[in-house]
Amino acid sequence: MNDQRPRFEVRAHHTDSTVTVYQAYRPEIGRAAARHGRFTSSWSRERMTWIKPSFLWMMYRCGWGTKKDQETVLAVEISREGFVWALRNACLSHYVPALHGDGGTWKRELRKAPARVQWDPERDLRLDPLPYRSLQLGLAGEAAARYADEWIVGIEDVTPLATEIHGLVREGELDRAAGLLPEERPYPLDDDVLAHLRA
Repeated sequence: MNDQRPRFEVRAHHTDSTVTVYQAYRPEIGRAAARHGRFTSSWSRERMTWIKPSFLWMMYRCGWGTKKDQETVLAVEISREGFVWALRNACLSHYVPALHGDGGTWKRELRKAPARVQWDPERDLRLDPLPYRSLQLGLAGEAAARYADEWIVGIEDVTPLATEIHGLVREGELDRAAGLLPEERPYPLDDDVLAHLRA
């Protein structure tokens, strides 16, 4: 992987109209979502839901689908319009004086924002941190409702893929494992979309 990437860059598997993000759930929620192509009533709209464009960061978070209540890994294809709307309406999850001025202003923005952004170290195949960042996008309130009802184009259970790649990594077959990873390219965004989110 290229370690010279910009520190804050959105990378994702995307088409002209969609972007793929990842989530992991317990089987009752994840399998039902994949089967129906949408989240069913077992999925809570009241909680913040975090979507991740990075497959490997999702693997780090869910332990390749082995962590409790994260055994089913989903690839959720959403509209590009929805993704950009969430970014435009997001607030950073931590206070940055150069962006927010005083802490009170940031807290007010955070309370009213329907989405929030964290930048965490990207991960390699061994799930070790890389020197550049990966976007995590939290959706609540209006953003969570739009995600569930408007933005989702399709949902795929990619747990078997995660298991296969993990097996190859454990066997030291890193080139073969890398060949199975979803292709994630820099996601084209106007500079103003991320200007308030670069920490």
